[in-house]
Amino acid sequence: MTGLHYFCQVIINDRMFFKDVIGQDDQKKLLTVTARKGLIPHARLFCGAEGTGAFQLAFAYARYLNCTDRNEDDSCGKCHSCLQYNEIAHPDLHFAFPMITLKSSKKEVCDDYITEWRAFLKDRITQKTYFTVDSWLTYLGAEKKKAIIYAAESEKIMKKMNLRIYEAAFRVLFIWAPDRMHESCANKLLKLIEEPPTRTAILMVTDNPDKTLGTIVSRSQLIRLRPIQSDIIAGVLKNQWHVQDEDARSIAHLSGGNYFKALELLAVENDNCYFLEQFKAMMRNGWTRNVVAMKDFSEEMASLGPEKQKNFLSFCQRQIRENFINCLDEPKLNYMSKEEADFAIRFSPFVNERNVIDIMDELSLAEMHVSQNVNAKMVFFDLSMRITTLVKR
Repeated sequence: MTGLHYFCQVIINDRMFFKDVIGQDDQKKLLTVTARKGLIPHARLFCGAEGTGAFQLAFAYARYLNCTDRNEDDSCGKCHSCLQYNEIAHPDLHFAFPMITLKSSKKEVCDDYITEWRAFLKDRITQKTYFTVDSWLTYLGAEKKKAIIYAAESEKIMKKMNLRIYEAAFRVLFIWAPDRMHESCANKLLKLIEEPPTRTAILMVTDNPDKTLGTIVSRSQLIRLRPIQSDIIAGVLKNQWHVQDEDARSIAHLSGGNYFKALELLAVENDNCYFLEQFKAMMRNGWTRNVVAMKDFSEEMASLGPEKQKNFLSFCQRQIRENFINCLDEPKLNYMSKEEADFAIRFSPFVNERNVIDIMDELSLAEMHVSQNVNAKMVFFDLSMRITTLVKR
């Protein structure tokens, strides 16, 4: 597949316009129409599952609000404001985002990370790739750290909001992942979110609205994003990343409407051979009740980074799903490589209506625990022991 070459090397000049947001046409139209009519709510909360483009849509909207030569559908990309947005350096654009504190550094608020943050965004924007909080932590070299928006950030934000507007039509406060705000910080910002200074737009982006403080949600106008249609993702993979049609359709199907996951699937395709071998080992260990091999497997998995561990567990969930569907004898419903299909001939009879849901639940739970930085050896050993019981049902 040639897409991997482009994934690593393609460089594109445009940076997060509405046209760069994949799908979500209804929400694009809503945002542009209300902006042109001057209907600018004081706070908007962009809610979308991972990989649906909530951050990109919110950023395109912020750019559109301040573009001095915008058209009906998008910003011009050439005015002074757009050029500043390209560099993530507009004086009236302020960010709050999850961060980490280290004993060896004095970084306590987001401004202490602003150089890294701008570099991270420009790198992702230039390549038109979607990203997550985990991507940000990986960029910082802090994969196993827990990132939050600390309590001290509220005071910094309040000071910025009390400054005069330099040159923009709207000052924009961009809060990424309000669900990760320290409770003290969130509570201190409630008054600001409800009644911000004049000509101020507060844009918040989350893929966990259920974990966002209810009083923040109730004070915001919600913009809900749907999973991206499979054919749209496939089209982007073919046109932008030069992926072959069959591969593009397969990746789009597996992504479940998550463009970030589609790019991951494209980028980690070479990992799939390794993942398949480890999946076979985990199932074989469970069937034979080989505790020593389970321990070795757990140590092998623990040696990988959190991102790769989650990719493996996602791969396992796909294998279980595809093997269950394989039993239905409907080839058109299956999306497996030749190597996976060869293994499924022998393995799929062991995935049935008596165990498929429970196995999927255990894999999903393990993925959640990895995301929460639970000890990886314990997670994968416990998973292996549970598979021992389930695979024999």
